[in-house]
Amino acid sequence: MLKSSRPRAYPAAMTVLAGSPRTFSVGEVAVDSGVAPSAVRFYESHGVITAVRTAGNQRRFDGSAACRIQVAKLAQRAGLSVREIAALFADLSADPTPDEWAGVAHRLVAEVEGRVRNLKAQLAALESGTRLCEIGRADPAR
Repeated sequence: MLKSSRPRAYPAAMTVLAGSPRTFSVGEVAVDSGVAPSAVRFYESHGVITAVRTAGNQRRFDGSAACRIQVAKLAQRAGLSVREIAALFADLSADPTPDEWAGVAHRLVAEVEGRVRNLKAQLAALESGTRLCEIGRADPAR
């Protein structure tokens, strides 16, 4: 959920309906997730987060957007592409529960462990003394 450093005052012309979920601007999501506003738009364009448009065509994001971006950054550091991350998030509800996030964590751990196994196999092949062109012919991880 997005953290707020101070209560936000709404302009007089803006009406917030009771029971309406709070939405956040590109800038607010950027600050709360620690990325540039252009990165927020990038993640939206690749399906990692979703936005609704206001009547003035402004993007508005739900409270899970910053968390999704932070998890996406972690997954990218682990080697996943943005497309893989979007697929990882595809089954999440609009407001993911702790159990849903635990499922994402489990799938992410399994993916990273598989990548580590593959990298170790590649490293062993490189250290084997076999000619590189021979190693390139076969996939030592399989």
